[in-house]
Amino acid sequence: MRIAAIDTGSNSVRLLMWADGRSLYKKIETTRLAEGLSATGRLSDAAMRRTASAIAAFFEEAARGGADKTYVFATAAARRAQNGADFVRMVKDAYGIDIDVISGEEEAEIGILGALGGADGGVIDVGGASSEVIVRENGKTVYEKSLDLGAVRVTELCGGDRAKTVALIRKRLPFYGTIPKARMTAIGGTATSVVALEKQLTVYDPAKVHGCELSLKTLRKWADALLGMTQEERLALPGMDPRRADILGGGAMLLALIAEYAGARSVTVSESDNLEGYIMRKLEAET
Repeated sequence: MRIAAIDTGSNSVRLLMWADGRSLYKKIETTRLAEGLSATGRLSDAAMRRTASAIAAFFEEAARGGADKTYVFATAAARRAQNGADFVRMVKDAYGIDIDVISGEEEAEIGILGALGGADGGVIDVGGASSEVIVRENGKTVYEKSLDLGAVRVTELCGGDRAKTVALIRKRLPFYGTIPKARMTAIGGTATSVVALEKQLTVYDPAKVHGCELSLKTLRKWADALLGMTQEERLALPGMDPRRADILGGGAMLLALIAEYAGARSVTVSESDNLEGYIMRKLEAET
């Protein structure tokens, strides 16, 4: 059976094609659904239209690719926005596509399922509008929380100012309380994009990113550097994803400080994430 999943995130819409228990390929379209959400509490009409269009295009691609089932889910932007339900209804009315808006806890659960399978450990997922931390011990989830702060949100609130960014993140970190000690895996575009910069991957190669370890020193190095650059300087860096250049500094600082708060000295970056986890959860529910 061939299955597709579409993740409607706060920064990007992503497609995963899956068959025979493994990922075939992923695609991404940056639509910034959460653009302006921090200031207004609402999704803008323009952001909703371009995101809906990307969902529909990926849905059609999945059908052309022979997907027997296509699942669509949405995360922080859709669940936070005052008009999130309007966005879901717009996509349904315009394209006949149903969207499952998942909670922060569900987002953490599918993230660790996709990244670790059934293994013990912890996962940090820095998204566009939220950041999830989840820890599993002896096969059971012992901790999970979703912080209402992500790479897009911290950038909008702090304008790329390093001091303001650090101050805001440190102010919000106590929300996590006590995070159990665990070997941490990082998922999401912030983590993979920092690896691409560190390795100077002018052509992104998932195989060269998956399993890479990023020390706190490396994360802070890139966070400090990016927050001190102009947009033109960021775009000139080998390995920089131009779709993420303006928010990567804030995202990297968020990842670094969350990892530090959790007591981790480094994170292992995984290409497998909530897309795989969502499909695995659906398959488990159907058996």
